[in-house]
Amino acid sequence: MGQHILALDLGTTGNRAILFNKRGEIVTSSYYEFTQHFPQPGWVEHDAEEIWETTKKALDDILRVSTDIAAIGITNQRETTVVWDAERGAPIHNAIVWQCRRTAPRCEELRDHHETIRSKTGLLCDAYFSATKLEWLLKEVPGAQEKANQGALKFGTVDSWIIWKLTNGKSHITDASNASRTMLFNIHTGDYDPELLNLFNVPHSMLPTVCDSSGISAQSDASITGKTYPISGIIGDQQAALFTQCGNDTSKIKNTYGTGLFVVANTGSELLDIDGLITTVAWRESGKLTYALEGSIFIGGSAIQWLRDGLELFKDAKETEAMARYLESNDGVYFVPALVGLGSPHWDSEARGLFSGLTRGTSRNHMVRAALEALAYQTADVLEAVKQKLPLSTLRVDGGAVNNSFLMQFQADILNLPVEKPRITETTAFGAAGMAGIATGFWTETEFLSLNNIDTTYIPNMSSDERNSLKNGWNDALQRTLLKPLP
Repeated sequence: MGQHILALDLGTTGNRAILFNKRGEIVTSSYYEFTQHFPQPGWVEHDAEEIWETTKKALDDILRVSTDIAAIGITNQRETTVVWDAERGAPIHNAIVWQCRRTAPRCEELRDHHETIRSKTGLLCDAYFSATKLEWLLKEVPGAQEKANQGALKFGTVDSWIIWKLTNGKSHITDASNASRTMLFNIHTGDYDPELLNLFNVPHSMLPTVCDSSGISAQSDASITGKTYPISGIIGDQQAALFTQCGNDTSKIKNTYGTGLFVVANTGSELLDIDGLITTVAWRESGKLTYALEGSIFIGGSAIQWLRDGLELFKDAKETEAMARYLESNDGVYFVPALVGLGSPHWDSEARGLFSGLTRGTSRNHMVRAALEALAYQTADVLEAVKQKLPLSTLRVDGGAVNNSFLMQFQADILNLPVEKPRITETTAFGAAGMAGIATGFWTETEFLSLNNIDTTYIPNMSSDERNSLKNGWNDALQRTLLKPLP
């Protein structure tokens, strides 16, 4: 057996390949960003070929260091929709990204079907999920619907697309966690739902086969990877982070601070229903589904990226901690980052971003601090909903922003809960590695979960008066965002 597990972490802004050893240490890694396309306000696209090219470059970098690999695990941005020609393997259009809001009007048109969709899939009928994106592609790309009906097109989320490329077109598969995000998958039966396929006019022939999240599902092609490796872990990025952070422990909850923010709790075999949150598949092992409760917040780290690239307030995200600490308080400045509408727990596709409390004394430091604090407020809003049915004692955190100690302390203060940062912060990649390694006997589940210890705990130290005052200011800004414009 090989001495390493290779994880491919297919993100929203770039793709990363990481080689882990048996101790859970990163041996080497490689990362490449890819282009973000915004053809219209609220629309977000990726070039699927560029997603593959950057993945292949990162993969090749790893293989130049080591080919002693036991298995490959894949984790990915979920919901992003790719359709390609089955014979030529070429995408028929740019991938439509999970953040894209172009199909929000279609979701409104489907209002009579919302309850059916919710009851079958656990999801709200929202442009966030894949079904209306796929329907749009089949309608808007000339000849696409006809080709799909003839079996000439394939659909997949990014995991399916990359596995198709890695296997040289031999395997068209996904796992249950990703399938559950398509709004076409019945989480009760564990299969695609015929009524939903008919509703969105999606032929079953274009859908990927649903596999276990942990299990040997495909083999890479030697023409792509030099020699054949088992692909034995496939899992959506937030489910992967949940597996790393909490495993099958239903008493813990985690938040990932990535492009978006994703609060997820493992609910085991139980399907919980809370307004504003979604019920989803955590993973499938040996054919058995494990479920999760999730609060999906559309804008997290991408707000910081926007301040950097769009407003040019700083050059490196690492500067934001010092900029926030430069101020003694937020001076009443708040930012609601509804740049593509609002996700959990509000689900308002018409909401747009808002800075409030600006004065002549407002500086770029205030705007940066407000953006960081917004990540904490949005997380707190979701956890307020979660507390309806689940007890909360701590929050486990991961993602790039957890290295910002100002944000992590503020998060603990606003929640009035301890915040635990793990030793391994690449939790999405490590979760995929875990799924792959457990399937091939590289680790037992107990061995894998023991590798991720808590590195830092942030303890709340804010007074209740200050906490309540800050939350009132946030709620005021949020209400202004949610109000419909005057005619």
